[in-house]
Amino acid sequence: MTTTPELIHGYISAGLECTHLEVDGDGQHFTAVIVSTAFAGKRPIQRHQIVYAALGERMREEIHALSMKTLTPEEYQG
Repeated sequence: MTTTPELIHGYISAGLECTHLEVDGDGQHFTAVIVSTAFAGKRPIQRHQIVYAALGERMREEIHALSMKTLTPEEYQG
């Protein structure tokens, strides 16, 4: 099965409450803008770890490259 932006969107939204989520990609490389209150007070690496936890094993098996912009709702409104 080919990984699509829609699948990744579903994986992230199932494992992380997001106020805004955009995922784009070509089947190999993906980009995401992820806005969540869970990122409040977290450093960028901690925010990425939260997303990786939501994706679980899919990060190793299905998703080869994911570039993320992780923001709190306040940062997104900025």
